[in-house]
Amino acid sequence: MDPYLAWGLGLLGMAVLLVVIEIFLPTGGVVAVLSALAALGGIIALFMHDITWGAIGLLGVLIAAPIAFFGGLRVWEHSPIGRRMMGVPPDEDAQEQQTQDEREALVGEVGVAVSPLRPVGVIKVEGRRLDAQAEISFIEAGEPVVITKVDGLHILVRKAEA
Repeated sequence: MDPYLAWGLGLLGMAVLLVVIEIFLPTGGVVAVLSALAALGGIIALFMHDITWGAIGLLGVLIAAPIAFFGGLRVWEHSPIGRRMMGVPPDEDAQEQQTQDEREALVGEVGVAVSPLRPVGVIKVEGRRLDAQAEISFIEAGEPVVITKVDGLHILVRKAEA
């Protein structure tokens, strides 16, 4: 294998690795600059090997760089570091998780339909009023219901067996 080809591919691989590191470590852009330099070095080495390889490397970087940048931002904003930098308090994050855990614990609980579910309405479980959706058919007010699934704020119920 030609050493220029090996160096070019190796430097492009290193650039990708450095971008991933930059997403999760707050370096103030230092690792991002190193990644850009590694990509540039990789492209130059590929051009020194062959113009076709150089063009492929350049096109790959020009296409992959924006995709990696915006994809990294999507991942970063949900990481603990990203949430901290955006000002989301850690206790708010814990409250969201606790609320979701409480809602998921309702699966299997039996309640009563407060309003008709056609297919959406209100149910009462453990003294709490909750918005819910009938899973299969309409449910009239006053009928017993069982919670079958919780997905975020979406609660699915069906008629409880008598």
